[in-house]
Amino acid sequence: MPAPKLFLRALSGVLLFVLSTAAGAVDLTVTHFGTGMYGAPFAVAREKGFFKEVGIDVTGFITSDGGGTTIRNALASEIPYGEVALPAAIAAIQQGVELTIVHAGVVSVADQVWISRKDDMRIAKLADLKGKKLGYSSPKSVTDMVTTMMLNANGLTGQVERKSVGGIGAGLTALRESAVDMTYVTEPVWSKERNNYRLVFNSTDWAPHITQTVGIVKTDYLKKNPDKIRAIINARRKGVEYLTKNPDESARIMAREYKIEESAAKSAIASILAVKGVYWSTGRFDMEGMNEMLKALLLVKAIEPGPFDWSKVMDESYLPADLRAK
Repeated sequence: MPAPKLFLRALSGVLLFVLSTAAGAVDLTVTHFGTGMYGAPFAVAREKGFFKEVGIDVTGFITSDGGGTTIRNALASEIPYGEVALPAAIAAIQQGVELTIVHAGVVSVADQVWISRKDDMRIAKLADLKGKKLGYSSPKSVTDMVTTMMLNANGLTGQVERKSVGGIGAGLTALRESAVDMTYVTEPVWSKERNNYRLVFNSTDWAPHITQTVGIVKTDYLKKNPDKIRAIINARRKGVEYLTKNPDESARIMAREYKIEESAAKSAIASILAVKGVYWSTGRFDMEGMNEMLKALLLVKAIEPGPFDWSKVMDESYLPADLRAK
């Protein structure tokens, strides 16, 4: 066979291989991947080959700063699935977006702490917040809910100036410049910054049982591809189980994926695992925590009052049998 034909045949084979490989490779959507603790089980599951074991070649993760952006990213992906904030999922459902909640994600706010400047000892107890400035991320957010609960519980409603500071970096800047007297930070950032600030309280002190994230899927895709979604749920579950049993190795994986120091990743995972209760669900729904989120959303007027029928928007039949309530 002439050399040009051999070359063309070889080139054709290479192209077919590349195309077939690309067709099987997917990115999954995970809120705040690389900055929040929600994505750690996904990083572990990919590194340990749990996704490949179930026939899915996950090459990366699509992320955002949360909210509706993450929902849109998820539903526009090749596999329209994502682990997203529960408030964002509820808002999308109420706007008529056809999605189904298929598993629980993070079922605690153990990653979220509230801090003041290290040299500012004026806030020794929560009552000292009276007349001070408190930074939170944005209206109708989890930080809005937690601070509202905390102020109500301590008789401080209306006596503390709350300021929306946006993201963690902006909040730390506001704290350093005395624009606020206290603000929030989440793991793993807290593990990197703990020597520079003073811890005041953990969000679990006032919201001990609340679901932060859930897995959602575009409903029509779910009906056509049930086995693919079950595979993702199973791989994520393995990631959670491996992480909790092997925190040191998981910290090394997380550090590489998140591009942070291994010591910070190790500290972040340790602090999460040290808090009483479950943080990363293996997929099992925590209805008490989901209903607590609904109450919190009502408290900050993020949703309209009235009944919310979970049975119409969630389906636990895609979970392994041992994780189902029924």
